[in-house]
This record gives sequence, C-alpha cells and structure tokens, in this order.
Amino acid sequence: MVKDDLCITIPSDFRCPISLDVMKSPVSLCTGVTYDRSSIQKWLDNGNNTCPATMQVLQTKEFVPNHNLHRLIQIWSDSLRQRLHSPDSSPVSDSALSSDHVLRLLKRMEDDKLRADSLSRLVSFAAQSVENRRLLCGIDGLVPVLVDLLGNVDGDVLIAQTVRLLHLIRNEIEDKERFAKTMLKSDRNCISSLLLILRKETVELKICSVNLLEHLAIDAEAKIAIAETDGLMQDLLKLMNSENDSALIESVLSCLISISMPKRIKIKLVHLGVIKSVTKLLSEPNSSSSISMTEKVLKVLETASTVREGRTEIGEDSACIAAIVQKVLKVSNTATEHSVTTLWSICYLFRDEKAAEALTKANGLTKILLLMQSNCSAPVRQMARDLLKIFRINSKSCLSSYDTKTTHIMPC
Repeated sequence: MVKDDLCITIPSDFRCPISLDVMKSPVSLCTGVTYDRSSIQKWLDNGNNTCPATMQVLQTKEFVPNHNLHRLIQIWSDSLRQRLHSPDSSPVSDSALSSDHVLRLLKRMEDDKLRADSLSRLVSFAAQSVENRRLLCGIDGLVPVLVDLLGNVDGDVLIAQTVRLLHLIRNEIEDKERFAKTMLKSDRNCISSLLLILRKETVELKICSVNLLEHLAIDAEAKIAIAETDGLMQDLLKLMNSENDSALIESVLSCLISISMPKRIKIKLVHLGVIKSVTKLLSEPNSSSSISMTEKVLKVLETASTVREGRTEIGEDSACIAAIVQKVLKVSNTATEHSVTTLWSICYLFRDEKAAEALTKANGLTKILLLMQSNCSAPVRQMARDLLKIFRINSKSCLSSYDTKTTHIMPC
C-alpha cells in the first residue's frame, strides 16, 4: 500500500506500474500484469515488445480490459469522494481499502483447507464498513461463489460463516432479483441451509438467517417458494413462541409480514396458529416496551384479517380483540392505524357479531370516541365513524354530548 500527500491510502494494485497514477482504464497483457490503457498503449506504440514490469517478450500485443479491477477502483473512488466531502471525514484506513488482501482471500477460498479461515477473514473485513461491503459486492463472481457454498458445502462452520457474510453484504448487492432467484433455485439447498441455522445455531445466526429470508422475498413467486419450504413457517413461529430475544422476535415478525402477502400464505399462517402466538406477544406486559415490536404484531393481525380464516379466528378470540383495542392511542400512530384497520375489517366490513360483542366488552366505544377527538388521519377517522355504527349511535350526537374536556389524548 502507498500513501499519497493527503494521508489517503491507495492500494498498490490500483496504480499503473508505468505512470504510478491510479488507473482510469485498467487492461491486462498476456503476462497477467495490468496497466492503465493509455500508458501501455504509448509503450507499445513506441515500438516496445516486452512487458514493462517483467520485461518478458510479449507473445501478443493485444490486451483485455480488467473489469474486476476497474469496478474495485470505481468503488474506492466513490468511497473516497464521500469521505473527503463529509464534515466528519477521517483518513482512509488500510483495513477499509485493502483490495489486494481481499483478492488473495478470494483466491484462497478455492482451497478446501483454507476456505474456513478465508471466509472468517472476509466476514471481519465486511463488518468493518459499508465501503468494504461495497468493495466485496463489486468483485465479479463473489456472490455466486457464496451462494454455491451455502447450497453445497457440508459443515456447520462453513455454512455459518457464509450466512454471516451474505447477511452483511445483502444490502449492497446490486442485482437483488438475480441474487434471490439464484438462492431460491430448486436444485440448490440454500433455503435448507438457512432452515438448519434456524434450528440449531446461535441467536445471532438465527437473526442473520431470518433477515436473509426476508431479503429474498422480492415478489409473490419468491414469497411462496420461501413460505412453502417444508417446516420453515412452523420453525419461524416456534422461534417467536420460544425465544426471549426481542431482536430475533422482531426479525421473525418482519419476515412473516414480508412473505405472507399472497393469500394462500396468509391462510397457511392462520392455520399454523399465528394469531394465538401474536396475541400472546401483544398481551404480555413487556411487549408494550418495544414500539416497533408492537407495530409489527399489529401488522401481522391486520394482514391476517384480510382473509376469512383470519377474521374468524380473531373474532372468536375475545382476548385478541381486547388486546387490539388496548393499543389504540397508546403506542404510536402506526400501531393505532393497524389496530383500527383490523377492527374495522372484522367488525364493520364483514360484520362479525362475536368480534363486535368483544369490542363492546373491551370498552371499544370509549376508545373510538377518543379517537374521533384526536388529530388522526382522514382514513382512520372514517373507519372510526364506521365503527360507531356498530353501537347504533349517531356519531354527531354522541360527539356533542361527550365530555370534550378529556385530556392526554395521543394524536394518531
């Protein structure tokens, strides 16, 4: 590595061996040495027939673009530009830009005996910065190699390290559709490997696996492929019911929300018992301490209420209705909207009598009246008006007689 005047570390292999400047258009000779196009072209135009770095006689004077190196230089340049223009910029470290070291590690991965160590070092490299993760994703062939490893290798250590690395770089992968389709191919075992992680690894690795599953759910086809993997939905619900780690539970909830958009998956989720599971989370005293978790739980219930099976089960569970009502105006705007939408769908739109009765017993009328007086959004206000009709009360006369001095109403 060579340092320039501004204490910026420039990887040695980014410099042209002739001009010593950062290469703008790297090309490789038949000897394997890479030069900047303009420099090597000038060398050859001057009548030279040797490689400047090795002095080997060239069998051919043709050269080929080094796209891999060009992409790495571009990523490095973009990263450097952002750092230099950032108000809290700091000198670029060797660890963030050691592309030559990264390339050596990738080469070592071809050796079965060195693969585990190389993967571990790449995980450490990727964990250091976004720039490092972008650099890795800019290397042709890296992601396919990792996907192939995940689907074909034996050994818990290799699978775990591969999952860690894919999890770290997932947001920097440019062609997300191609990545998802490759991971979900039926002739690969990638999802099976992620399922194995869910069943036997640490909480940290389980979170990585769940987040990867959510990341792969890019369209209806992908969501169905994930959700219909044997045992996967059951294992996700089992994690939600048995684990005490809030980060893992939130990851599972996010994944369930993402993959349950297709109708048949919603129905499957209801049949597997998701409503009882999330009702338990919603009713636990400590669940209210996490706003984001409560919002996700309510979103799962809202999603379930869009199918008949879900509405029926929610309507027959008075504890679930009471828990939903309790969260109105108590958590956040988002939580209130999810709660009201679910109640509106079940009690008003589809006229579930049991749910309406449970809503009344849960002091739903008071909550709806408070909601009407709050600064809620127009859609929520309209749903509240519709819900008032369940109680056979004229909303205008009710509001005029209601004590307008009620205070401490949280806006929704």
